[in-house]
This record gives sequence, C-alpha cells and structure tokens, in this order.
Amino acid sequence: MDIRIAAYAVITDETGRMLLPRLTAEFDHRWALPGGGIDPGEDPANAAVREVFEESGYHVEIDELLGIDNLVVPGEKRLKKSKRAGIPLQNLRIVYRAHITGGQLTAEAEGSTDDVAWFTQPEIDSLKRVELIDTARRLAGLIR
Repeated sequence: MDIRIAAYAVITDETGRMLLPRLTAEFDHRWALPGGGIDPGEDPANAAVREVFEESGYHVEIDELLGIDNLVVPGEKRLKKSKRAGIPLQNLRIVYRAHITGGQLTAEAEGSTDDVAWFTQPEIDSLKRVELIDTARRLAGLIR
C-alpha cells in the first residue's frame, strides 16, 4: 500500500464564502480544498501555506488544526495513468483553518489545478467536488 500525506486549508472570507481551487481535467475538473502533498521533511502547516499560494495566489497564515482525515483508495480506483495504478493508496489529510494575509487571487499555471474561486455554502452544495470539502466544512463547523 502507498501512503500520501497532505495538508489543506479551510479559508473563508467575511461573508462566509469559501476559497476552492478546481482540479484539472485529469481529476475530472472537481473542486477541492486548497492544499496538497507534503514534501519530504516539510512541516505540514508550511506545506498548507505553500500549496494555498501555489493554487490561489494568496499568502495565508494558519490559525488552527481542524483535524486529520484518512481515506483509503482501493488499487482499482486509482488513476489509470498513475504508475502505481492497481496499488491501494492511503491518503492522510491534515486540515487547518487559515486566513489571508496578502496576495491576489490567481489561478495556478501548469499545476494540478486550473481555476480558483470563492463560493457560498449553498453554491458549494451544487458543485462537482471532492468529498474532502464536506469533511473539512464539518470540521470547521460550516455544515453539520
């Protein structure tokens, strides 16, 4: 079994809208939380800050740890293009709350995401999205 450890951030504005990047076509253009894989030796909170900037153009500061989520993807459900297709993958996902300290909304160029936008909670409910969004919304007290 492979393991992937990643760090993500729940970022909301003063009106309660939530910042979400959109994954590329390879990932079926689903909306996701800003964040991603932790580099070897990298602090998880620093990884979340780095990933948020890469995917959104915003500088953020971590406020608190909201929780840790675990998801096991059976080997047959992994991306067919993956060199590791067929091997189960455990995703350990560390979720923080963060706030913006600077920067400008900018979609990532040539990365795993191709768009980024703010959404109200009702708008999120109608998006094609990864399940981690709803897990993070529950951890942040945004939904039940």
